[in-house]
Formats: sequence, C-alpha cells, structure tokens
Amino acid sequence: MVDHSVPLGAIVGTHGLDGWLKLNPFNPDSAVLSPGLEICLEKSGRQSVHQLESSKPHKKQFLLKLRDVDTIDAALPFIGSTLLISDAALDALEPGQYYHYQVIGFAVFDLNGAAIGTIAGTLSTAAGELYIVQGPDKEHLIPAVREIIEKVDFDERKVIVNPPQGLLDL
Repeated sequence: MVDHSVPLGAIVGTHGLDGWLKLNPFNPDSAVLSPGLEICLEKSGRQSVHQLESSKPHKKQFLLKLRDVDTIDAALPFIGSTLLISDAALDALEPGQYYHYQVIGFAVFDLNGAAIGTIAGTLSTAAGELYIVQGPDKEHLIPAVREIIEKVDFDERKVIVNPPQGLLDL
C-alpha cells in the first residue's frame, strides 16, 4: 500500500446486509475516516487496498462502507483485519507534537538516566493513551501525559519519563 502505514483500528464485525463493517478504533476521536480515503485491510499478513465510501460513528465504534464491498458475504472475510492508512493522510501537527505510533521502538529512561525499557506499542483506554514499555524483566504501562513524559527526543529515539512513585512497581 504505502511506505509508512498507521493502524487505526480493528474490524470486529459486520453491520446489516449491505457490506458495512464495524471498526473498533484505536483512537475513538479520529476524524480521518472521510469518504474517498484509501485504506488497507491487513489480516494474517495479507493486505487488500480499498476506498472508503462512507463512515459514521456508532456507539464507541465506527461503521465503514467500502466501495467494493456490497454484501454481508463480501464483508465477512474482513473480520479480524487491522485497518491501516498512509501516514500522509494524517493531519499535520504543530511543532513539538507527535503521533503516539511514532515513538514505538524508542528507548525509555527515567530522569536519572536509568533505562526502563523500549516502547513496544500503545494502548488506548477511556482514561487516555498508554505506552506499553517492555523492560528487561517486566512490561510497564506508562500514561502518555505531560505530567509523566518529560521529553521525546526523535534524534536519539528516546523518551525521558518522570513516573510517579510506585508506577513502575505495578
């Protein structure tokens, strides 16, 4: 599809008989799902490219209609797919801002320079975004908030955090 793809959510079911798909978005506030957007559905290492015909919020999900999927039978194989878009389709950010997916793979250190681990992924929750940090002995969930994230250094691919006492013990 594209050189840099961004996962937006997972297809978890169908809706109705006309080929609509249910998307569990990784970011429920996403506004990027507009008609005409080229998307990629990836499942078991296989990708298929589609054009978005329509989308609409539905409870805590989105309903998606693809241009080339018009029946429930045509939609069923996409259940379990991850929806990806080109990072070029994302809104431009202000200086100093970044998308959470961009720090995956960055090393994480505390204020004293002690290594905590590497960001292995992100997790969206009702309370906000969490960084999944894989340490040498355990996995840490670190809230991606200004009160904890002190610095993100893209040149050195590292994140400096100031975790509250006990956070890394959980």
